[in-house]
Amino acid sequence: MATVGILVNPRSGSDVRRLLTSAGSSTIEDKVSILRRLIHGAAETGAEQVVLTRDPFSITRRATENLQLPLKVAFVDLPLHHDERDSVDAAQAMRDAGCGSVVSLGGDGTNRALALGWPDAPLIPVSTGTNNAFPVHVEPTVAGMAAGLIATGAVDLHAHSDRAKVVAVEVNGGDSGTATDTALVDAIAVDDPYVGSLELFDPETMMLGVLTRADPAAIGFSGLAGTVLPCTPEEDRGVVLEFTPPSQNPARLVRGALAPGWFATVGLARSEYLELGAPAQVAGPCLLAFDGERSRRLHLGQTASLRVVRHGPRVIDVGAVVLSAARTGEFDIRVGDLGT
Repeated sequence: MATVGILVNPRSGSDVRRLLTSAGSSTIEDKVSILRRLIHGAAETGAEQVVLTRDPFSITRRATENLQLPLKVAFVDLPLHHDERDSVDAAQAMRDAGCGSVVSLGGDGTNRALALGWPDAPLIPVSTGTNNAFPVHVEPTVAGMAAGLIATGAVDLHAHSDRAKVVAVEVNGGDSGTATDTALVDAIAVDDPYVGSLELFDPETMMLGVLTRADPAAIGFSGLAGTVLPCTPEEDRGVVLEFTPPSQNPARLVRGALAPGWFATVGLARSEYLELGAPAQVAGPCLLAFDGERSRRLHLGQTASLRVVRHGPRVIDVGAVVLSAARTGEFDIRVGDLGT
């Protein structure tokens, strides 16, 4: 079957930053509407099956009720942990189900979790999160059309997608030996005591940042880095920033939007491009935050090596896919199909 997986993060666009900044919200009703449009688009371009997981807010159930479409809706039942493991498990299940393309509804963190579960997923990341440097803003109907065209093979995946860059993290030292992790957009070392904290990042605690992309039109660390050293997803390099607390008279001060509607002054001691595979080192004690989430503590005596490599999901260019389909007549109605 030509199968499209759709991964929905029910909590994307609803975290505490809406209380602390001017960030907008993505409601449950929004996600239901987006999901229905995605499915209609995929069915229109020949998808025979969509694979979904269940969620505590019944988004996938509500979006698929009373669908009058010629495709099968399959649910993969997985235990819910109510954290990033749900997206990791969902991605693995969609890979095992033979999905020819996957659409994610979420932000940078959602897509990072998806990449942990399926590193080279054929992916269309649709933005419903907060600081979205990785996902794209696209009409869900068109995203679904592109996903269907890739899943059916009507448009070639490799000709219309590129492997994304990631920050590959290797932690050494301590009792746990060597551990690895991944960030899609940025890995930031901070002098912060709380793993899992949802507070905004304090410029006084920032230590080091390694980024796969630096876009001055983005929000968050990617936007901040973009005002200093722009770096596109297509470039075979990343950016490393060494921070200094603004109170300590740094060599350079920059102003950036670290969250929607929230600006901060950040001190920089160093900013450089980082070639693919070249390491940037950071030593504990500190916290490592991946794509905005404080995730891993480095203890005294532990070090982390951060490298930008092109080992991420295969991101599908939605516009290029539908343009290619238009040029080859995929949207034409054959005379024999009239009335069907």
